[in-house]
Amino acid sequence: MTQVRCYAGASYPERPTAFEWEDRWLEVREVLWQERTPAGLVFRVLAEDGRRYRLEWEEVKDEWTVQAVP
Repeated sequence: MTQVRCYAGASYPERPTAFEWEDRWLEVREVLWQERTPAGLVFRVLAEDGRRYRLEWEEVKDEWTVQAVP
Protein backbone atom coordinates (compact mmCIF):
# COMPACT_ATOMS: atom_id res chain seq x y z
CA MET A 1 0.00 0.00 0.00
CA THR A 2 1.25 3.46 -0.89
CA GLN A 3 1.64 6.04 1.85
CA VAL A 4 0.75 9.70 1.40
CA ARG A 5 1.22 12.49 3.94
CA CYS A 6 -1.45 15.16 3.88
CA TYR A 7 -2.32 18.49 5.36
CA ALA A 8 -5.64 18.05 7.13
CA GLY A 9 -7.24 21.34 8.08
CA ALA A 10 -11.03 21.10 8.18
CA SER A 11 -11.06 17.62 6.63
CA TYR A 12 -8.80 14.74 5.59
CA PRO A 13 -7.17 14.77 3.09
CA GLU A 14 -7.21 18.45 2.33
CA ARG A 15 -3.93 18.52 0.40
CA PRO A 16 -1.09 15.98 -0.09
CA THR A 17 2.33 17.16 1.09
CA ALA A 18 4.52 14.09 0.38
CA PHE A 19 4.19 10.55 -0.92
CA GLU A 20 6.12 7.33 -1.20
CA TRP A 21 7.38 6.44 -4.69
CA GLU A 22 9.82 3.66 -5.55
CA ASP A 23 10.99 3.22 -1.94
CA ARG A 24 11.59 6.92 -1.24
CA TRP A 25 9.60 9.92 -0.10
CA LEU A 26 8.94 12.81 -2.49
CA GLU A 27 7.74 16.22 -1.35
CA VAL A 28 4.83 17.80 -3.23
CA ARG A 29 5.88 21.16 -4.69
CA GLU A 30 2.47 22.06 -6.06
CA VAL A 31 -1.04 20.64 -6.37
CA LEU A 32 -1.85 21.24 -10.05
CA TRP A 33 -5.41 19.95 -10.06
CA GLN A 34 -7.86 18.11 -7.86
CA GLU A 35 -11.35 16.66 -8.09
CA ARG A 36 -13.83 14.67 -6.04
CA THR A 37 -15.02 11.41 -7.58
CA PRO A 38 -17.70 9.02 -6.35
CA ALA A 39 -14.89 6.91 -4.83
CA GLY A 40 -12.91 9.70 -3.17
CA LEU A 41 -10.38 12.35 -4.23
CA VAL A 42 -7.87 12.64 -7.07
CA PHE A 43 -4.90 15.02 -7.09
CA ARG A 44 -2.43 15.76 -9.86
CA VAL A 45 0.77 17.07 -8.30
CA LEU A 46 4.23 18.30 -9.23
CA ALA A 47 6.84 16.61 -7.05
CA GLU A 48 10.30 17.71 -5.99
CA ASP A 49 11.84 15.47 -8.70
CA GLY A 50 10.17 17.66 -11.37
CA ARG A 51 7.73 14.93 -12.45
CA ARG A 52 3.93 14.89 -12.30
CA TYR A 53 1.97 12.27 -10.41
CA ARG A 54 -1.65 11.28 -9.96
CA LEU A 55 -2.57 10.54 -6.33
CA GLU A 56 -5.92 8.89 -5.82
CA TRP A 57 -7.56 8.32 -2.43
CA GLU A 58 -10.32 5.74 -2.16
CA GLU A 59 -12.36 6.94 0.79
CA VAL A 60 -14.17 3.69 1.74
CA LYS A 61 -10.92 1.70 1.90
CA ASP A 62 -8.80 4.66 3.07
CA GLU A 63 -6.17 3.64 0.50
CA TRP A 64 -3.96 5.65 -1.83
CA THR A 65 -2.65 4.81 -5.29
CA VAL A 66 0.10 6.78 -7.02
CA GLN A 67 0.93 6.86 -10.73
CA ALA A 68 3.52 8.83 -12.66
CA VAL A 69 1.88 10.79 -15.49
CA PRO A 70 3.40 12.29 -18.65
